[in-house]
Amino acid sequence: MLAVVCLCQLMVVLDISVVNVALPSIRADLGFSDSGLQWVVNAYTLTFGGLLLLGGRLADLTGQRRAAIAGLGLFGLTSLLGGLAQNPGELIAARAAQGVSGAVLLPVSLTVITTTFAEGAARHRALAVWGAVAGAGSAVGVTLGGVLTEYLNWRWVLFVNVPIAAVAIPLAMACIGNLRTARRPRLDIAGAMLATAAMVVLVYGVVRTDTYAWGSARTLGTLGIAALLAVAFVLVERRVAAPLVRLGILRSRSLSVACVVIFLVACGQFGAFYFASLYLQGVLGYSPLRTGLAFVPFALGVVAGTIVAGRLMARVGPRPLLVCGLALGAVGMGWFGWVSPDGGFVADLLGPSLVTSVGLGLCMVTNTAAGTTGVARDEAGLASGLLNAARQCGGSIGLAVLVTVASTVTRHQTEPASLAAVTTGYDRAFLVAGVLIGVAALAAFTLLPSRPRPRAGGRDAADRLAGAEISA
Repeated sequence: MLAVVCLCQLMVVLDISVVNVALPSIRADLGFSDSGLQWVVNAYTLTFGGLLLLGGRLADLTGQRRAAIAGLGLFGLTSLLGGLAQNPGELIAARAAQGVSGAVLLPVSLTVITTTFAEGAARHRALAVWGAVAGAGSAVGVTLGGVLTEYLNWRWVLFVNVPIAAVAIPLAMACIGNLRTARRPRLDIAGAMLATAAMVVLVYGVVRTDTYAWGSARTLGTLGIAALLAVAFVLVERRVAAPLVRLGILRSRSLSVACVVIFLVACGQFGAFYFASLYLQGVLGYSPLRTGLAFVPFALGVVAGTIVAGRLMARVGPRPLLVCGLALGAVGMGWFGWVSPDGGFVADLLGPSLVTSVGLGLCMVTNTAAGTTGVARDEAGLASGLLNAARQCGGSIGLAVLVTVASTVTRHQTEPASLAAVTTGYDRAFLVAGVLIGVAALAAFTLLPSRPRPRAGGRDAADRLAGAEISA
């Protein structure tokens, strides 16, 4: 069962990064503009992040097996359609549909773990494996994307999901139970639409800051609409009988802090992968295959970090490991900010890759454990959805912000078209990513409970264990 849910996790996480290394080939083949190219990534992460809350509730209400099979089937179909795309519009539409299927599939993997493994050492070990797959999958995706793009073409970075889905569906039918809540299945469609609309409008407003200044009427108006949609979402959740997000679950201090931390980390990490791929191919002239291989040390570092975290968390608690990992990640990401147009892999990338990856590996398991401990079984999907939604929405917003930063810095250089100017923009984006992860470290240090005690009473475990303790 653990192998099956890790396969589901791998498909979704891999698909976020596998496209990055193929972006230059996609731009040349389909005629994307520089500003439009980021929507190959954002179309996926937007629908993914906006619908993860609904996907998490589907796992609770319709059953984990049904949700997994539906997500796998739709993921395979939309991957096939994306690989067959003939113009930018078709590819972006297919990527958006992939995000919808991923929003159903990913929460199932974490929900199955939290409802199957008891809190403590057993769940920590399962989360260590799950976290290693999540972290390494991003880097492995870049490597796989390089191999497929080099020896086949960019379309195979999408086609590869079809046989994986074909294998995973029968395994899911055999291994995943169909546990669901006893409550009558009712879905908060209005809440899901408002949450998705708020995120889409927000990211669109941030993305367009490369054309319209932050203080312009257009940008402020777009961000204002996003804020109104977010307020409307909260009002709907307070009034409906079966809300998409029961707001009381956010009284869990550990869950709330974990969502903030993963949001900030994703803001920096997603953009860093995007710019690292463009730097290797566009500045250093690497082939897609060589670019993919350059990410292998990062993958190994993430795996090493998650293994260490899985073994030490029961002894020292989550906060020291989380803060240490985030601090390493911030330092490593800032180190990336010194790449040069005439640099090389060993001189410019190997050191920061190892430091950043080990740091992120240390914090993945501990942050997930903090966010899922003490959650009631019938709200495991909701907690999973909140954590994954924070990660994916952070990735979309972070990518949009960092693209704006890089393009603005490059545009103000003396020779904007030169490799030196482009690299200067990338450097600034890496430094901002490091600052975001550093803020996450500060938030974890100051806000995460060290050894919080569960409260007695309350209507369910999610309320009783607000600020739940991560225990051995």
